[in-house]
Amino acid sequence: MRRSLHAEWTKLRTLPSTGWLLVAAVAGTVLVGYAATGTLDIEHCRAPWCYEDTTKLSLLGVRLGQAAIVILAVLAVTPEYGTKMIKTTLAATPGRLTVLASKLAVVTGITLLAAVLGVLGSFLAARAVLPGNGFTSANGYPPLSLSDELTRRAAVGSVLYLGLIAVLGVGIGALVRDTAAAVTTVLTLLFAAPVLAMLVTDPRWQHRIHRFAPMDAGLTIQTTRDIAATTHIGAWAGMGVLAAYAAAALVAGALVFRFRDA
Repeated sequence: MRRSLHAEWTKLRTLPSTGWLLVAAVAGTVLVGYAATGTLDIEHCRAPWCYEDTTKLSLLGVRLGQAAIVILAVLAVTPEYGTKMIKTTLAATPGRLTVLASKLAVVTGITLLAAVLGVLGSFLAARAVLPGNGFTSANGYPPLSLSDELTRRAAVGSVLYLGLIAVLGVGIGALVRDTAAAVTTVLTLLFAAPVLAMLVTDPRWQHRIHRFAPMDAGLTIQTTRDIAATTHIGAWAGMGVLAAYAAAALVAGALVFRFRDA
């Protein structure tokens, strides 16, 4: 297993796109969060009549950063099929599940590291910009702090969310085997549901779509204000929905990888 982990790390590290995708994931997460909080103005939202969820807004960039993670996770699996190098990999490590587990461990590990950097960077950016826009303790907005339970939950949940996105990408990559098709499949799964919910007029179906869509359900963990009124599912239950999607994709991908010819 150690040799397999080292081999997969070497392959992923030497891909030209890996470094850029990690930078894009971190930078996209931080910059979108900075832009979202930087455009807020206390004059347009004063407590108690209006209360912005500054924690959730600071983490808005996770929605963009996840796209880079999807591409990275898929690229950990699919290029070897295009170049036929998968035959060499399996000759060196005949245990197919060991190979897949190694790919998963490497991708998830670096994704979690990038996620931590992106989330912390988003909080630091928000803490820097929000007071200048009037979001101060005097106006009912204490500085963002990980000592606050809900804020800490949003931060930890966002890191776990991106980790599960990596698992989903690896699973779909192993299942589909084609880079473009796998990336398209995952991004469609994540972003199609919110668009569909906008097109549906029945409130009950809108609720169901938001409740069981992987991105909407998973990112419920970021909500810290008016939770009952603004969410369609509990925070950890929503994370469970995303985990179920990721697990299903990984199991399907593992079965195909195990029994289908290389």
